[in-house]
Amino acid sequence: MLRLRTATDSKWIRIVLEDFDSFLVDHAACERKASATALKLVSHYSDRTLLVRELIPFAQEELEHYAQVMEIILDRGIPNRPDEKDPYVGALMGLIERGPEQYFLDRLLILGIVEARGCERFGIVADALEPGPMKRFYTDITRSEARHHGLFVRLAREYFPQSRVQRRLDELLIAEATIIEALPPRAAVH
Repeated sequence: MLRLRTATDSKWIRIVLEDFDSFLVDHAACERKASATALKLVSHYSDRTLLVRELIPFAQEELEHYAQVMEIILDRGIPNRPDEKDPYVGALMGLIERGPEQYFLDRLLILGIVEARGCERFGIVADALEPGPMKRFYTDITRSEARHHGLFVRLAREYFPQSRVQRRLDELLIAEATIIEALPPRAAVH
């Protein structure tokens, strides 16, 4: 289990619940982007058999989540809108170091961190919702995200020495805490 270095501010859930429609639209975009990112990695690193075997089912599951969230959006009559840049993900991607091997390691670890933050936040949403289908949906999504962030760290450990992975993961988790604390909370996953 990947342990984040800072918890989400309690203001975040109040903002999400006040504008849940915007949160849903952002959630759908996050799921679609996660699926697309996994497929890009599969294409780019097609010689890494374990990665290909692991990330194709991940991409399929994220695409299924996207379809589920879009169904909720359509049922609620929420107008879809163009994607917005995610300042959190953008800041994390800015931490990627140059060089093919370092880039690969950083991408895996950052994707794991993004999934871990999503897991934490979906859990907060699930806890805050009234009993019913939406609460069950976010409880299920939280369980799925818990598996996902472990997947990326496990893949990093397959391709790099344990000590290197842990050292870089610690660095990135410290940086992620600084990023998350500096960003204003908004009705979005990140």
